[in-house]
Amino acid sequence: MKKIIFVIAIGLIFLTGCTGVKTLSTGLENEAFIEFIGKPSNYSGGVDVNIDDKSTFKAEVNKDHADRPKGKVYAISTGTHTVTVSYNNNVIFKKQIFVSAQETKEIILP
Repeated sequence: MKKIIFVIAIGLIFLTGCTGVKTLSTGLENEAFIEFIGKPSNYSGGVDVNIDDKSTFKAEVNKDHADRPKGKVYAISTGTHTVTVSYNNNVIFKKQIFVSAQETKEIILP
């Protein structure tokens, strides 16, 4: 009888020690990125960027690195946006763009 109680106790210890299978499902963050490419010496102090006439910020211009993004990138929400870039109060780029989740869109400045 003591052996049966001992076996049951050991079995219960093993059963309570097992937590089962745990799964985790994650998706991509709902954000995209834009990078401004050009000759940085032409845009000293950076450029002014306006997204959808709602948010305005100062951005630095990066050199073109075809193999990988190197420099500063800026996070925006996914979807369609109108991007306006100006330097010294002159509009140098204005275009409607579409960006998907985790995409980095390069904006080539003249």
